[in-house]
Amino acid sequence: MKTIKNKTTMNPLLLTDGYKVDHRRQYPEGTSLVYSNWTPRKSRIEGIDEVVFFGLQYFIKKYVIEDFNTYFFKQPKEEVVKKYARRINNYLGENQVGTKHIEALHDLGYIPMIFKALPEGVSVPTRVPMFTMYNTKPEFFWLTNYFETLLSAIIWMPCTSASIARQYRKILDKYATETSSIPAFVDWQGHDFSMRGMAGIEAAVTSAAGHLLSFTGTDTIPAIDFLEEYYNANAENELIGGSVAATEHSVMCMGTTEGEYETFKRLICEVYPKGIVSIVSDTWDLWKVLTEYLPKLKYEIIGRDGKVVIRPDSGNPVDIICGNPNDKTEKEQKGVIELLWEVFGGKINEKGFKELAPQIGAIYGDSITIERATQICERLKQKGFASTNIVLGIGSYTYQYNTRDTFGFAMKATYGEVNGEGREIFKDPITDDGTKKSAKGLMKIVLEGGQYKLIDQVSWAEEKQGELKEVFRDGKLLVDHSLAEIRKRIKFSIV
Repeated sequence: MKTIKNKTTMNPLLLTDGYKVDHRRQYPEGTSLVYSNWTPRKSRIEGIDEVVFFGLQYFIKKYVIEDFNTYFFKQPKEEVVKKYARRINNYLGENQVGTKHIEALHDLGYIPMIFKALPEGVSVPTRVPMFTMYNTKPEFFWLTNYFETLLSAIIWMPCTSASIARQYRKILDKYATETSSIPAFVDWQGHDFSMRGMAGIEAAVTSAAGHLLSFTGTDTIPAIDFLEEYYNANAENELIGGSVAATEHSVMCMGTTEGEYETFKRLICEVYPKGIVSIVSDTWDLWKVLTEYLPKLKYEIIGRDGKVVIRPDSGNPVDIICGNPNDKTEKEQKGVIELLWEVFGGKINEKGFKELAPQIGAIYGDSITIERATQICERLKQKGFASTNIVLGIGSYTYQYNTRDTFGFAMKATYGEVNGEGREIFKDPITDDGTKKSAKGLMKIVLEGGQYKLIDQVSWAEEKQGELKEVFRDGKLLVDHSLAEIRKRIKFSIV
């Protein structure tokens, strides 16, 4: 049986939609330049009207430089061309796509393109381009939009997840400012549990990296390596992401129903006598854990150097955490945080809100949407509890249940040159509601009142001004952002 190679070992020129391969011949005779942009055109998420720009540096480093060098330029030209011709002819049938342009690119030895971009980590209003790109050599005009498929497939997700994480951060910051004495704890309050539910490892890692722009809590370990490799982070010198020791249901089940109390005691007193340990607590009866087991272990827990974190993850998280006065039992009416307060107490902070004793806490690890996060914080506030008494797990329902259309991302050409003359081009379908209407001509992005604004139909002289800066030219990365820089921009955009 023939082994199917991983997609990244392929000629990167084959990582495209099939209709792209012959656009070179479809452009007007004499075309020498294609100028395109990447823009979020709309928001389908209530409350988000600005989109975080993140992921281009990874795309350039990984695909435009690493993969093209490894799997195209450094491969024998005859072999590359032969494989390309075989695939295209097999796919389209004998046709006139040809291979001369592929041979010419291989001979050149680099990608003849300019990327101009805003700084990664900034928040960009919808309908304002995040970056532009165009070819630097006239014979490779076809290359600009050839990149559209690969570029779009890679970049929409980190931008989308970073934008959603930023929205969680805004909500949690707001309530921590109002109710908590430890607002810095919000760094850990949004925890990424999404990896297992994402559409493949690259999706999981790029999404998790977007999460880590706003938080430090994650269970997606490879996102840390990703940020070290592509965003100049260093786990020895900075906190990229982290988590704590935690159980799962199989651990609790293996201790048996009858031995559940002993499992809690062994974990708290023997396996983890100090430090933070998170224990899944609703394998069977959450309310029994809260009202029988934990009171028995109160002094062992209070005497620990560290925190025991109780983790429910089934049912309606808002009601379970905050209680619901309409539920049947008193335990359900009070909810997790109030029941923990009754056992362990804590302090009332200077803002007048209750904070649990530092040796006990809670995390809800399932189904925490933006709406539920807001409801949890608000209901805790109404009950007199600080929002930072709970950590919220953010999963794949939040980060995977999106598409390129969540923010309407699109790459469109707006300018070209044919026989030495510039052409301002645009798209404006009469049957559309205006979403797909593109900008026109060359572009300049200005910063007015702290917000990015598009000015289109500018001259080349004007295009060279403004906030779009060259980050890549002719095979070389010119700007190399760090995670620390990007996090600062995220934080600035939230304040």
